[in-house]
Amino acid sequence: MSAEKTIFLGTGRRKTSTARVRLSEGTGKLTANGSDFETYFSHENFAKQAYRPLLTVELKDKIDVDVNVVGGGVTGQAGATAHGIARALQKLNPELRAALKKAGHLMRDPREKERKKPGQPGARKRFQFSKR
Repeated sequence: MSAEKTIFLGTGRRKTSTARVRLSEGTGKLTANGSDFETYFSHENFAKQAYRPLLTVELKDKIDVDVNVVGGGVTGQAGATAHGIARALQKLNPELRAALKKAGHLMRDPREKERKKPGQPGARKRFQFSKR
């Protein structure tokens, strides 16, 4: 019977995406929805953005990350994953908060899509005005 691992949880959000993150000590295995980060996030830049908090605190090869991410697109999911990892790292070691905060990983990005208004074709665009 193996010894129980301590698991730290964190929730991250961006746009309409939500990421539920589970951190545990290990060898640096990164999985998102059951597949590897590089496979799940279509472009390598999205994968790098998702695990950037681990690089900030230099724990990429010492912590296993398992993420369940839903909603939105690839950009929102990568941002939500990074936010969730940062919040879980803060629970793992409260001393990491200063470094994560300085790098901007703990701040939730508040930008959302603006709703379409009635009487116009989009959120801000207006129908063409004709004087006569």
